[in-house]
Amino acid sequence: EVQLVESGGGLVQAGGSLRLSCATSGFAFDDYAIGWFRQAPGKEREGVSCMKWNEGMISYAHSAKGRFTISNDSAQKTVYLQMKSLQPEDTAVYFCAVHRYRCGAAGGMDYWGKGTLVTVSS
Repeated sequence: EVQLVESGGGLVQAGGSLRLSCATSGFAFDDYAIGWFRQAPGKEREGVSCMKWNEGMISYAHSAKGRFTISNDSAQKTVYLQMKSLQPEDTAVYFCAVHRYRCGAAGGMDYWGKGTLVTVSS
């Protein structure tokens, strides 16, 4: 059974940093595409960053470039999202999700975690 558990969300002031974690189990970690998505109140879920470790592929949404960094620990089967220079518009529930073959839009991912809330105050 595929399981994804996000943690690390919280309340932070604008300009601050947070590191999100996604602990995974139940699939071949190195072979899957693993992405971070977010959903703000009243908005659609959007991609933030994605990686496919065995292909050396990493991508970022425009809003995340230069501020967010995705990384992983294969031994721990955990994916991280380091976020810096956070702004109120980054406030959202952040999810990790996986797909057997590729990174893609939210609608195409196979499995999802339940999310962790990030709130950025001004």
